[in-house]
Amino acid sequence: MSGTDEVDISPADRYQAARLRAEQEARHPALAEFVEEIDFTLDPFQAEACEALERGTGVLVCAPTGAGKTVVGEFAVHLALRQGRKCFYTTPIKALSNQKYNDLVERHGPERVGLLTGDNAINGDAPVVVMTTEVLRNMLYSGSSALQGLSYVVMDEVHYLADRFRGAVWEEVIIHLPESVTLVSLSATVSNAEEFADWLVTVRGETSVVVSEHRPVPLWQHMLVGKRMFDLFHDAEAAQKHDVHPELLRHTREMLRRLESSGDFRGRGRTRRFAGPYRPEIVERLDNEALLPAILFIFSRAGCDAAVQQCLAAGLRLTGPDERAEIRAVVESRTKHIPAEDLQVLGYWEWLDGLERGLAAHHAGMLPAFKEVVEELFVRGLVKAVFATETLALGINMPARCVVLERLVKFNGEAHVDLTPGEYTQLTGRAGRRGIDVEGHAVVVWQPEVDPRHVAGLASTRTYPLKSSFRPSYNMAVNLVGSVGTAAARELLESSFAQFQADRSVVGLARQVQRNLDTMATYSREMACHLGDFEEYFGIRVSIAERERAIARQGAQQRRAAAMESLEKLRPGDVIRVPAGRRSGLAIVIDPGTSGRGFGEPRPLVLTEDRWAGRISAGDFTSPAEPLGRVRVPKQFNYRSAQDRRDLAAQLHRLDLDPAARQSDRGPRGRSRNVAAADDHELEMLRSALRRHPCHRCPDREEHARWAERRHRLERDTEALRGKVASRTGSLARTFDRVCGLLTDRGYLTPEGTVTDAGRTLARIWSETDLLVAECLRRGVWDKLGPAELAAAVSVLVYEARREAEDRASIPRGDVSDAVDATLKLWADLRDDEDSRGLQLTRELDLGFVWPVYRWARGESLTKVLGSVHGIDGDMPAGDFVRWSRQVLDLLDQLTGATGATEPVRRTARQAMTAMTRGVLAYSVMV
Repeated sequence: MSGTDEVDISPADRYQAARLRAEQEARHPALAEFVEEIDFTLDPFQAEACEALERGTGVLVCAPTGAGKTVVGEFAVHLALRQGRKCFYTTPIKALSNQKYNDLVERHGPERVGLLTGDNAINGDAPVVVMTTEVLRNMLYSGSSALQGLSYVVMDEVHYLADRFRGAVWEEVIIHLPESVTLVSLSATVSNAEEFADWLVTVRGETSVVVSEHRPVPLWQHMLVGKRMFDLFHDAEAAQKHDVHPELLRHTREMLRRLESSGDFRGRGRTRRFAGPYRPEIVERLDNEALLPAILFIFSRAGCDAAVQQCLAAGLRLTGPDERAEIRAVVESRTKHIPAEDLQVLGYWEWLDGLERGLAAHHAGMLPAFKEVVEELFVRGLVKAVFATETLALGINMPARCVVLERLVKFNGEAHVDLTPGEYTQLTGRAGRRGIDVEGHAVVVWQPEVDPRHVAGLASTRTYPLKSSFRPSYNMAVNLVGSVGTAAARELLESSFAQFQADRSVVGLARQVQRNLDTMATYSREMACHLGDFEEYFGIRVSIAERERAIARQGAQQRRAAAMESLEKLRPGDVIRVPAGRRSGLAIVIDPGTSGRGFGEPRPLVLTEDRWAGRISAGDFTSPAEPLGRVRVPKQFNYRSAQDRRDLAAQLHRLDLDPAARQSDRGPRGRSRNVAAADDHELEMLRSALRRHPCHRCPDREEHARWAERRHRLERDTEALRGKVASRTGSLARTFDRVCGLLTDRGYLTPEGTVTDAGRTLARIWSETDLLVAECLRRGVWDKLGPAELAAAVSVLVYEARREAEDRASIPRGDVSDAVDATLKLWADLRDDEDSRGLQLTRELDLGFVWPVYRWARGESLTKVLGSVHGIDGDMPAGDFVRWSRQVLDLLDQLTGATGATEPVRRTARQAMTAMTRGVLAYSVMV
């Protein structure tokens, strides 16, 4: 409050304000103490949440990024220390845990704050401990003594429970925490906060919901069209109505007209040659507009790296001499532990050059140490422009003055998809630094396929529903049965947020079923026929159509079986014709793809006439693959070599073949299917019954049939809805029963519902492939392996390539190969068991990390290791290598204490960890 304000307030008003403050302090003494210790005034939503906590209720706080939600978590820490009790502060990722630990140490001192992340264990008995959510989940299952005296648990970024890989951990913790613990849930703004809060009330008791849509730093939306920057909305009123600035609409229409008339852009779905604005020009424009520091989101790792290189090539420099000296000092201090021979491999000098000019990339493919330096320099204002993937939006606190979105489409691992309003909000939420910027700015770079009205919809929509991803796992099942018994475990699962949402959705589905039944009754009246039972007549027509489809499917299955059999007979050098698909035409077989598979269909590696090399499958063949000729494939042929492909493809053109063999498939598939249908006795009987039915002679038959078809479609839809109602009611408990049934058959649970010795081993394995790990231990798959071999063998249980590789990964021969083959057989057996029970818990294995981790554990250089995997994007990035190596180390660490592991396996696991923890990996584990 300014001095002028004090003069304007009357003595009576000042007295009244003082009296109100005194009353508030009397009601909330702990909050009054807390406010005295901080150097800013609480926002209304922060004060409301803190008051609820002091009253003894749990809280759910939903507010935009940068609004200051963590203040409520810090107040929970204050309450715990004031009461002489404990507070656990959980975060979804280690980087956030490290950051929060440092913040709390600075506030409360190192003796009162601890850190537990799996990699780090610092002062774990402290009254305040920061940890990842997984660590707390493991504590709850093991009955850790550290839980004694626990009074508060802060769950930062609780909306992570929607994450399909790790979200279940949040719900497990919320359900299993003792009733005496007060839960503080901090979430991004979600549109169904009340629904989530209703669930929290059912499992945790009284919970206050505090929702704030207010951004402490206002956000302005813009579009960059060519070299011109436009406001997306004319004013706040237009933003509320989603009305795009008319000048922006006029300019984009004119730009599109010019592009189309010049031929530089030929419409949606066609060839585009629009490159968009030059990235260095975008950064320069932001600099001129005083909008730096900025985060420029590019949904591609390679794109982020390329953007930095483009800016360097353009001579862009955003820093002064003093800043460059400070940057170099920070970099050298933070990277002094990295071996000098590895720095060149990691692109250290190019990276440093970018940093000294105020430019950097930030993505998961970078070495963690490099990412940490970028984060620190950006927060300190030394790096001005960071080109980042969307993972940064979910990471540590790294706000900017401006956020730029280069495109509104991203690759989700399977396809290119549009950004959702929630994703747009989360990305642009980084713009505007509280206490530094008066306002934040979000800029979308215009592309011809981007309509400004679509951007306005994204910017104005606050739909970000929180959906549970919870499902029972094998580890969860044995832990629940072991701690509370089977019956109580089923009840716990039925109290999950996933089941809560499913049960609520059933109400709407049931209403839709009733509406459908009313409509079907109307259709039945319209289809009534005076000559007979038209429903019976139409049923015969449906049976005829189903029989014809069954005959067609049978023919397709026979053709596929014949195609697979023919592929198994192929040899290197055979020339075949691929009849369908993008690769149709002549092809040379390079590798039949049948040796050493053990299971699954053959996938030959072929070279086509247009010099494409890759694997094909039986699905590409509508008829058997017959060799049409042969060519000699050189022994040292390398299908990755363009010259080798060119030379071998040339032999196809010189090959003397019947001209008909070069044509696409013209086989008599339709005719053979008709012949098969004509010969089918059941089908002929149905057709005869149709002709004899009295309704067949009705002059209005087809009109009746149209109503009957509508009724039939609606009946199918209604049955599907009924199936959803049945499946969602108690769905998690039924899945849990199937999981327990499988575990019982495999000896992890007894028929009476107690945990066996094997089950106790499984209970301490925390992995997406938990049961397969336990099976490998039981079957002695790893008993004869050395340290490097063990690291390589367990990698198949943790690694998942970012994209599907075009060829099978090779693996070292000998013991490693035998162990991997044994693991694959166990996996196949387990998947068959799961399929028979309607379960999908164990993912497919990936052999792509076997060679890198094997070579690293044997002591080979980082250069050779990173070059040993040739994916679609080239050699393996250092960040990926470190991340997957950490997961291998985590699983090895679990093996060192696994009760089901033999002493040789435990000893070998410890040796493997020692062998791996060197160089960049030693530094990454240490930090």
